[in-house]
Amino acid sequence: MVYEAMLMFGVVFISGWLFSTLLQQRHALYLRHVMQYWLFLVIGLYFVWFWTHGGQTLAMKTWRIRLITENGGSLPWQRALARYLLSWLWILPGFFVAWLAGAKGWLLVLIPAINIVLWAMTAYLDPKRQFLHDRLLRTQVVSIK
Repeated sequence: MVYEAMLMFGVVFISGWLFSTLLQQRHALYLRHVMQYWLFLVIGLYFVWFWTHGGQTLAMKTWRIRLITENGGSLPWQRALARYLLSWLWILPGFFVAWLAGAKGWLLVLIPAINIVLWAMTAYLDPKRQFLHDRLLRTQVVSIK
């Protein structure tokens, strides 16, 4: 995930720069929500594209892992899109709880971190040690030799 985040920094940087340049964004708060939607779309396109075209993002190629369906096939775009949306459950519920609680300071880090740990622990509920989003969508991450 850390390596994927490093690569995503480049994707987000370039797409943010394009957005800011094309829409003449001179202040960070100007069109802030539109830019957030734009980055959500760009990141989604990145993952959906790579998962449907070979089952590997750039980081997954480095680590020699591939995303496939239960029967070993490649993902259709609908399932890849659903996986992208479900992957936000790693962090969004934690931020939502922090917002509801009016969290400030370290609680803004701690609550989402607890959410990440709890979501990761869902793998222990599955006999194949799959995360919940893979179990729900009948996908799996496999090693490539």
